Amino acid sequence: MKIALGVEYFGKNFHGWQVQKSGLRTVQSSVEASLSKVANHPVRVFCSGRTDAGVHAMEQVIHFETSVIRTERAWLFGGNVNLPSDVNFKWVKEVSDDFHARFSAFARSYEYKIHHNPVRSSLKGDYYLWEPRSLDITKMQTAADLLVGEHDFSCFRGSLCQAKSPIKTIEYIQIESSTDEMIISIKANAFLHHMVRNIVGTLLKIGRGEKNIEWMTSVLASKDRREAGPTAEPQGLYFIKAFYEEI
Repeated sequence: MKIALGVEYFGKNFHGWQVQKSGLRTVQSSVEASLSKVANHPVRVFCSGRTDAGVHAMEQVIHFETSVIRTERAWLFGGNVNLPSDVNFKWVKEVSDDFHARFSAFARSYEYKIHHNPVRSSLKGDYYLWEPRSLDITKMQTAADLLVGEHDFSCFRGSLCQAKSPIKTIEYIQIESSTDEMIISIKANAFLHHMVRNIVGTLLKIGRGEKNIEWMTSVLASKDRREAGPTAEPQGLYFIKAFYEEI
C-alpha cells in the first residue's frame, strides 16, 4: 500500500530536507528512521518539495510504500514517538497507487515572515528575518504583482537548481503587514531552488527605496540571477502546503 503523511518541522537544526551522504542531520533521515521502526523494514520517503537548511514547514507532504499492515493511528502516533521534538507527523492517509507526493501536486504555497521593527527580538530570531529599516509595503505589493502569471524565472533561480525548466506560473503574491510583522505569501504551480527567498530579497530592495518598482520588470526580463536582489535568509521561510486532487 502507499501511505501519505503531513509533516511539520522547525528547520533551524536540520541541514535541509534531503538525506546527505555526509550523514548530517536532515528531516528526511529523521522521518525515514522513525517510519522504518514502525514498519520494521527500511522505508524511503518522497516529499512534495525539498527545503534548505534552516527552512521550516507547516505541512510538508510525503509518501512511502509498504506491504506491512498498520492502522493510520499506528503510523501517526508510533511515528511521532520515534521522532525528535523539532519534527512531527500531523496526519496520515492511505492513498492510491498512482499518488506521488511531488509529481501529483498541482501547486505549492510558501510564506516568508519578516520581523519589521527597529529593535530585534530575542523570541523571533529563529522564525523571522529581522528587518529594522522602513519598508513601503505598497511599492512591494505593486512590484510583486508584476511576477504573477507564467514567466521564465531564471533571474530568481539558485545555482544548484535541478529543475528542467525555469518557466513557472505564480498564482498570487500577497503581502500583509501588522504593527511589527510582514508576511509575504506566494502560491505557484512549482518553484525553482531559492526562488521564494530570491524574490523576497528583491522585493526588500524595492521596499527600502533602494530600487524602483520598474526595476522588477527589468530583472524579470534579464533572466539573469545576478540582476536580482540577494537571497533572503532561510529562517523566515515556511513551506505551507502542497495541493492535490486526492488529498
